[in-house]
Amino acid sequence: MSGESAVSADQENLSADQDKRVPAGTRWLGAVGLSVVIPAPVPEQTLTTLREHLDAHCGTGPGAWELIVVTGDAAAPAATAAAAAEPRIRLIRLGDGDADDRDSDDNDANDSGDSARDSRAASGKGAALRAGVLASTGDRVLLTDAALGTPLDELARLEEVLDPGTDGDPGTDAAPPAVVLGRSRNRLVRTLGIPGIPGFRADTCAFALFDGDRARAAFGASTLDGPAIDAEVLRWVRRQGWHVAEVELPVRRGHTGTAGASAPRPDRRRALGDLFRLNAGGLAVAAAFIALSLYVFQGLWTDLDGAYLADALQDQNQWEWFVGVTTDNITHLRNPLFTLSQGMPDGVNLMANATMLGLNVPLIPVTLLFGETVTFALVLTLGMAASAWTWYWLIRRRFVRSRWAAAAGGALAAFAPPMVSHANGHPNFVVLFMIPLIIDRALRLCEGPREGRGVTRDGVLLGLFATYQIFIGEEPLLIAALGMLVFCLAYLLVAPRRALAAARPLGSGLVVALAVCLPLVAVPLYWQFFGPQSYHSVLHGDNAGNSPRALIEFASRSLFGDPETAGKLSLNTTEQNAFYGWPLLAFGVAVCVWLWRSKAVRALAITGFVALLLSLGPWVPVPRTEIVLPGPWRLMIKLPLFESVIEGRVAMVCAPILGLLLALALDRILRLPARELRTLGLLGAAAALIPVLPLPLTVRDRAPVPAFITSGDWKRYVKDGEALVPVPLPDPGQADALHWQVEADFGFRLAGGYFNGPWGPDRIGIYGATPRHLSNLLRDVRYGAQPPEVDASWRGQARQDLEYWKAGAVVLPRQDRDTELRELITGLLGREPEQVRDVWVWRVGPGEP
Repeated sequence: MSGESAVSADQENLSADQDKRVPAGTRWLGAVGLSVVIPAPVPEQTLTTLREHLDAHCGTGPGAWELIVVTGDAAAPAATAAAAAEPRIRLIRLGDGDADDRDSDDNDANDSGDSARDSRAASGKGAALRAGVLASTGDRVLLTDAALGTPLDELARLEEVLDPGTDGDPGTDAAPPAVVLGRSRNRLVRTLGIPGIPGFRADTCAFALFDGDRARAAFGASTLDGPAIDAEVLRWVRRQGWHVAEVELPVRRGHTGTAGASAPRPDRRRALGDLFRLNAGGLAVAAAFIALSLYVFQGLWTDLDGAYLADALQDQNQWEWFVGVTTDNITHLRNPLFTLSQGMPDGVNLMANATMLGLNVPLIPVTLLFGETVTFALVLTLGMAASAWTWYWLIRRRFVRSRWAAAAGGALAAFAPPMVSHANGHPNFVVLFMIPLIIDRALRLCEGPREGRGVTRDGVLLGLFATYQIFIGEEPLLIAALGMLVFCLAYLLVAPRRALAAARPLGSGLVVALAVCLPLVAVPLYWQFFGPQSYHSVLHGDNAGNSPRALIEFASRSLFGDPETAGKLSLNTTEQNAFYGWPLLAFGVAVCVWLWRSKAVRALAITGFVALLLSLGPWVPVPRTEIVLPGPWRLMIKLPLFESVIEGRVAMVCAPILGLLLALALDRILRLPARELRTLGLLGAAAALIPVLPLPLTVRDRAPVPAFITSGDWKRYVKDGEALVPVPLPDPGQADALHWQVEADFGFRLAGGYFNGPWGPDRIGIYGATPRHLSNLLRDVRYGAQPPEVDASWRGQARQDLEYWKAGAVVLPRQDRDTELRELITGLLGREPEQVRDVWVWRVGPGEP
């Protein structure tokens, strides 16, 4: 043998012994060291090159190697001649069995491969590779192409990685990979290649070395006959928990050194069809999530012009205003982090509000074409569905085999009662599709570096993911980070050795992530915390935690929910942050007991318990008593960032935890051997889920925008730089004027408003603009207070407040108590208003009496 061969001394002796025992020309019926599978057509010179290389590399004995050529044509002259002359070359015709003239013993020895081929009389790359691999008998299986685009000399490098105990890192005891891929790039599979292996750049098996048994299992489980079989096989391998390694190899594109052979051009149309078939299940799950989301928001979609979410309070007005002001700022090349459109004269720090620039900026074309309400509805609907899908993706990728178990878990994580509650007007707590991606990247870091994937790459991606989430919603990211931290500590408690082993790569990756994230968010965060109209905390009341009863009751929009009971136990209809219901919590406890041997389940159980405990707030009232106990949130209430968190929202951490427990339970239930046990388990899951099934969100008629605004008549009364003063001024309790501004394309500025801003010398965060005497007076009279007797003091204060707001006009639309308000304002300003269409207007700008 030549010195370049990598065969061991044992292999050489075995080959020599076989040469002595087996006469030349006799077909070898036993297992072989290496099977090479190649689809036809294969030129004669390619066969010669392969034979010579395999002889040099593996030995000349009949048990050293075999070459399997698979063709779908009756005529394959080169391969037929080679197979007749060389017993180690086998020709397989799809649907016809082997083309070799064999005796019955030969056929008996390959019954499994023949039966597989007979049952799959199909054509295409996938069918050919499947037939060839299933007919192979090698301890290892090499896939290559007729063009030999990757030099055969590189086989030795793949074998080094596949060798047990090395895994590309000699001296380790890691399990060997199931397959080693020579890096190649199939643009079609990558572009549509949802099925590829995330984290690996080699998406095809153009030059790949498999463990023989695992190759036969993987290709035996495949269903595609076309070029996308690579993606299907790699996905199947990954879902078995088998390692896929990758090796950088030189690729000779357009190589024609083997008698003009070249790699066949991919059938892109068929590849598209195969990829669709491969992803049909995932697409069906996505369609189901979109349908469920449309069901929840059906009332909004049926009347986009006139419907308003009934339980949104003023949040729909506010969020549509965020959409509009972002679009206005960007299209006019203004600072997207600040505006003077409301809150005159101080303005609004948009970075310190839930502006969701990460979505509103990319959706500017939608807003310009269809309006702010369409963008609002689209973000809620697709955001909720996308969140469910990424939770499904994470659960199926890492925890369960059953697609439908993962789908149920993803649906619960995204459509749990607190999520549906926030769907009334808090898109930042509904659009959470980045959180599962962040968790997955952190878990990859915990696994440590592997071939083709290092800590640096995963750390960079984690940093980019976190950056984008910051521009979607900071508070959900903070709460998710708190949940992940609790999980890490819980896992350290239940599995200290594994947790400590994962700590080093995770820590290194987090350093990289911070190095990527901080420069990208430094300016926006500086503006948020130190820029104009920044604040240091937000007042939510003495205790915004959950009542203990709220953990076991049902939410307003749950199937078994009672709006009156839920309303008494929550801050408002958009803040029903727990309300999982006692059957679902009991089911979660039962699953934890059932699967307690799993350390991950134990850590999840601890995390969920801690999250529920923290969500009770700094003071915990004992139901049906006057006893109030100190809560664990007291330890965090003064911490930076957490001082602005509504503590009840921490219970939302339990939504994905319960979703994951549900998926684990269903996956186990579906694999129970006894039908009776499966039925009992599914009934138990149904009993837990049915009470919390979401109901469609209710809507009401939206308050009409005054014709004074829609007609453009306001332009005669409010000059550039002046503010329009609605009566009463917009605030968290009544913010319809924000919708006026949206309908007027932000042509005027507003006094007052609904946003988060500073109050007082300590810059404490409050909802709305800093109150003034006149704004308080107009609000009180609007909601029932008796107007005061107007005197010179009141007139002076009113004029001072109007000057502070830089008011151009005071506008009173028709509403309850509008007579009292009109008389009050007339007395304060000393003159009668002008009626313009459906409003009364007082011009109060400079030069007015």
